[in-house]
Parts: sequence; C-alpha cells; structure tokens
Amino acid sequence: MGGGAGYPGNHIAGAIAGDHRWGAPMGNDPCGALGCHRPARRAGLVILVSLLLLAACGEKNHYVAPPPVKVTVAHPVQQPFTRYLEATGNAAAVNSVDLVARVQGFVQEIHYKDGDVVKQGAPLFTIEPEPYQVRVTQAQATEDGATATLKQADAEYKRQAELALRDNTSKSALDQALATRALDQANLTQAKTNTRLAQINLGYTQVTAPFDGIVTARLVSVGELVGTSPTQLATIVQLDPVYVTFNISEPDLLRVRALMKRRGLTPGDLKKVPVEVGLQSETGYPHKGLFDYAAPIVNAATGTLPVRAVFQNADRALLPGLFLRVRVPIGEDETALMVPDAALGSDQGSRYVLVVNQDNVVEQRKVEVGPSDGGLRVIDSGLKPDDRVIVAGAVRAIPGQKVDPQVQTAAAAIPVK
Repeated sequence: MGGGAGYPGNHIAGAIAGDHRWGAPMGNDPCGALGCHRPARRAGLVILVSLLLLAACGEKNHYVAPPPVKVTVAHPVQQPFTRYLEATGNAAAVNSVDLVARVQGFVQEIHYKDGDVVKQGAPLFTIEPEPYQVRVTQAQATEDGATATLKQADAEYKRQAELALRDNTSKSALDQALATRALDQANLTQAKTNTRLAQINLGYTQVTAPFDGIVTARLVSVGELVGTSPTQLATIVQLDPVYVTFNISEPDLLRVRALMKRRGLTPGDLKKVPVEVGLQSETGYPHKGLFDYAAPIVNAATGTLPVRAVFQNADRALLPGLFLRVRVPIGEDETALMVPDAALGSDQGSRYVLVVNQDNVVEQRKVEVGPSDGGLRVIDSGLKPDDRVIVAGAVRAIPGQKVDPQVQTAAAAIPVK
C-alpha cells in the first residue's frame, strides 16, 4: 500500500515519525490531526526513557564506607599511690559527764549560760550551802570538845602512872585512866570524821566543771529542789581532743599488722599508725589523727575488730555522733597505673576498658581494678603504660572496628564536679 493521503495507516506512521505535514485536518481521518498527534509524542518519550534506562544498567555501583568514629584516648596515668583501708566511723567525746546533784537543797545560783565553754574547776551550780555550812561548824565544835576531853584524859593518865610508880595509887585507877584516854581518843577521831564529812557535803553544794568542755542546756531552774533523788543538772562534754571509733574486718586487720611488722612496729606502737577522716560534706580526708586503741579480741559474730583513733579538735569540727569517712594506710607508696572511672565498663561481674591498638582497631581489655582516688581508678592488672584507653566516646566504639583516635591526657577526662 502506498503513502497516499487517504490511508489512515500512512497518517499514523507519519505521526510516529514526527512528520508535521500530517498536522492538517483530513476529511477522511476518523480521529483528526489533534487526536492522533499527542499519543505519538507520548510514545516517543517512552522509547527515549527506555533507552536511557538500558544505558544506565551498564554502569557498576560502588559502596562508599562511612569515616571511622572519632574517640578520645589517653595513656594510663602513672603516679605514686598509697593503698588505704576505708571504713565508716563515728565521732565520740573523750569525756562526757552528767552533772548530778549530790546533796539535797534548793538551787541557789546558776553560773553559766547554756552552751558555754568552761575550764576545769569553773563553778556551774550552787545548791543552798548555808545548812551544810552550819553542819560543818557544828562538827568542828564537837571536834574541839573531843580534843579538850582527850587532853584532860591524857593528863589524868599520866598522873596515875606517876603515882603507880610510887605505889600511891591502885592498879585499877591506872587502868581506868588508860581506858578513859583511849575512849576519848576514839571520840576525837569520830569528831574529826564528822567534820570532814560535813566539809565534803558543803563542797557538793558547789557543782564545778570536772574538765575543760562545753556545758549543755541546764535541766533545772533557780529555786528548784534537787537531790531528793538523783537529779541531773546538765551535761559537760569535752570536744578537744575527740575520739573516732570504727570497725575493721579480719582481713584488713591482718594487712595492718603486716604493715606494722614491715615498718618494725610492735603492737605497743599502735599509736604511731596514722588515721585520716573526713566529714560527709568534705572533700578528701583533711583531719589527721593516730590510732589510740584496739580491742583485744575480734567479734566472732561480725568478724570485725573495734578500734579507736584520737584527733585534735580545736575548731570543734568533729562533733560526737557524726558519721565520718575513715581511711588507714595499709601499704607503702607504689607507682600505680590509673584511668578515669568513666573509662571503665562492666561485663557479667568483671570490669573492662576499651583500648585502641596500633591499627586503630578497638579491643576490649579485661582488667582488675583497685581503689579510686580523685576520679582516677587504680588498675592492678590488664593494662600497660603505653596502652591507648578510650576515655570519651566509648558508646560509639565497637570492639573489632576501626576508629579515629584523638589523644588527650587522662586527667582531662575526669568530669568537673
């Protein structure tokens, strides 16, 4: 069939070929020029896209790996370190006494203000002394009478003794004079005892401080009757020095004794062993003292030994009853490897750190840890001085993967509190 204008087949072929001569309407074209021209363009676009896709399938896809994760690494810190026994203790007063009325009477005067610091012998309370002063005077008068009676009896005995030498008196008269002198001597001794007892009771009307300390708030008022039964007036507490009591376990006790032996110290040298304490609100252990006492037996129920240290406390920072952090050196100074606490991880009860090897690949290293000091933890085993420990960014580091290590000092990785 030819390309005559009257054939629809030629019309469609021309449209596909893009021949615009077919754009004029034709009388025998059933769809018209516009109706067939747009589908032709769409078909051409489909063919073009298909050719582009076929060309693209011939190219190869290449995977581009992401850059290594950046982590911060540091070498373990090497510094002198002393191992300590750590415990929790309580401050206790060296002396603490309840002041009690020892004689009966009315409180006549209170000589201090609640909470005053007083010296030994300072008057604190006066309990109506006049009745006791009268009793002293009465006892002294009785003593004076007994002294005079004894003097007379002694003179009578001497006269009877001289008469007996000349046989001018009977033996019974001499014996009577001797017995009278002995009885009067006993009466004088009793009178002196009564005088002394009255003086003691008079002294009890003045309640004084038995040692330097602080007196608590008074428990009685002026004019109140005291002494009819044991009556507490106040309490005085000595705060300088002060005791710190705590318990140490049996293994720690053995380590302390071993340390004392290495240093040539005997059990009698216990007071040469230093002890340090700190309040819960303090940093470190600023208060220095010495061992003062250790119980002679270990408590079998708890496996601990009660011990005590003594501290100078001029500023009264350690108040009786306070809980304290206690540490005692149980080893000599040594050079230890230390890493920040933040660099340590836990895995099924064991501790580990992440290190970066020479190929910048992360390794998980199991370690044995020791005590902590200032944010750094002692590593007893598992690390070498030249190891690069991940101290920041460990959450992004995966063992076996390569990382981009950024070096800094271990101390710089300790969080600032």
